[in-house]
Amino acid sequence: VQLQASGGGLVQPGGSLRLSCAASGRLSSFNVMGWYRQAPGKERVLVATITSGGSPNYADSVKGRFTISRDNAKNTVFLQMNSLKPEDTAVYYCHGRTPTYSSYWGQGTLVTVSS
Repeated sequence: VQLQASGGGLVQPGGSLRLSCAASGRLSSFNVMGWYRQAPGKERVLVATITSGGSPNYADSVKGRFTISRDNAKNTVFLQMNSLKPEDTAVYYCHGRTPTYSSYWGQGTLVTVSS
């Protein structure tokens, strides 16, 4: 299974972007899907996760601004990002974990928040 992330780009502070992560196989193969990000010179950190049952979890830094969702029929996970701040600038990575704890990463998509 491969994960393909897309939707990054340049946006002004206060703007919005929606990231997509398309799985080449069945999304239901993953019990947890998530988004991580890595800012320049920093470690990769968790942004949000969603279980196969649809339960989301968010990092404190994005609560109330970001929304993660999944469409199993389209084998795609989304990250809706609103009220973006310069500190949200990072490469965003899609991640999937199977019930046997196998881990899959997408290739990353760059989000730049700047005026």
